[in-house]
Amino acid sequence: MLRLAADPKRWITGVTSLGCAASSRRKITPFPWYAKAAEKATAFYVSIFPDSRVGRRATMPAESPSGAPDSVKVVDFTHFGQASIAMNAGRLDPFNHAVSFVVNFDTQAEIDTCWNALLEGGSAEPCGWLNDRFGVSWQMVPKVLTDMIADADRPMAARAAEAMLGLVKLNIATLRAACEGAP
Repeated sequence: MLRLAADPKRWITGVTSLGCAASSRRKITPFPWYAKAAEKATAFYVSIFPDSRVGRRATMPAESPSGAPDSVKVVDFTHFGQASIAMNAGRLDPFNHAVSFVVNFDTQAEIDTCWNALLEGGSAEPCGWLNDRFGVSWQMVPKVLTDMIADADRPMAARAAEAMLGLVKLNIATLRAACEGAP
């Protein structure tokens, strides 16, 4: 039986519904599925983000639709403090824009550093999106953007949204200038 902490922000321990021992994970855990690159991807991500590490590595000990026993690799990792699990499981379902990682930043320097690192071998897209070298979609977002777009001053919010739509990598100074009415 799974035991949940009284505070949902705390980690959980116990036994999952499959009867397997649960490691320290939050109730919702991202689980990206790679064709072959789970170990390389997790090593790449932890080299970029603070509060990141690769944890347990395991192989699936039984035959599965993704491969023979011990051919499917599962990697626990943490990036920016978020526990995740990556798996090598073949090319059944490629990554697409329907699911992305959103990373919220306080400063332009943080955006620039992570953007440049993730973009190496990947491709940039409008509105702060990029696809990394493994095909995973990321959104590099300044925290102030949400406040700008939700502002009660709707013309100002529209200028922020229009500025965002015209950018590839988001730029805090450009967004602020748009809010202030600068062309």
